[in-house]
Amino acid sequence: MESYIKLETISLKNHPEINEKYIQQKIEDDPRILGLGNLSFRQSEKIQETGGRLDILLQDDDSDIRYTVELQLGKTDETHIIRTIEYWDNERKRNQNYKYVAVIIAEDITNRFFNVISLFNGSIPIIAIQLKAIKYNNEFGLLFTKILDVITPDEEEETGKPVDRAYWEKVGTKETVKMADILLTCINEFADGFTFKYNQSYIGLFQNGIVKNFAILGPRRTALLVDIRLEKDNGIDEIIDNSDLDTMPYKWNSYRLRLKHKDLMNNKEIIVDLLKRAYESFVGK
Repeated sequence: MESYIKLETISLKNHPEINEKYIQQKIEDDPRILGLGNLSFRQSEKIQETGGRLDILLQDDDSDIRYTVELQLGKTDETHIIRTIEYWDNERKRNQNYKYVAVIIAEDITNRFFNVISLFNGSIPIIAIQLKAIKYNNEFGLLFTKILDVITPDEEEETGKPVDRAYWEKVGTKETVKMADILLTCINEFADGFTFKYNQSYIGLFQNGIVKNFAILGPRRTALLVDIRLEKDNGIDEIIDNSDLDTMPYKWNSYRLRLKHKDLMNNKEIIVDLLKRAYESFVGK
């Protein structure tokens, strides 16, 4: 039997040695400790035109997503929430080549925070992470727990303004958009009536005029990004691991693939099977 170790949770707000700068440095040294995927550090203490400094700017190495991170020891408060949203808005306006997600980190995420965020009704992509410091003997570690995730597109909600096919041929290429067409044809072989809904952030799926985003597509210059909404499953993990598909970290309840044309030839059966599973799960809810 494994031995039991008693752990102690300590407060960092008034800790004599550990401060916000120390925690910030640990995140910058290894952004993956936040549990948000394969992130890289971009900048810290970034000066904002409206005043103040953004604590940390991170980037997802597997996509075009950047994270504006605000850290606070102790409880969230009104000024912390406002800063988090304001800095996110500043960055997304400054550089529209990336999608931006706001991240708020605190030791105590209060109910008031959730009440305020609910007023925005999912219009702001925001993640809340609770920070805990765990002590054992004379050593301690940091535990980051995501307690609020961004809302993903579903059958009742579309995000981003509508665009057209030409827009995505510029963001990606005509070839990667044609790859999306191939997947649409495959989808219509097991479920009739599907067409594309071109949004600024992704290409979604319509079935007979109703949004059914069991998968979303993102043509890029060198590949087609495909998010397939499926609960994480060991059997699916094994199928993907035994293939030569180029995968990105599982996120937003989705298996995420980076497809090139050869993948549609060599792994078409696996890809279609995943799409079919996602569709059946989606309509079964």
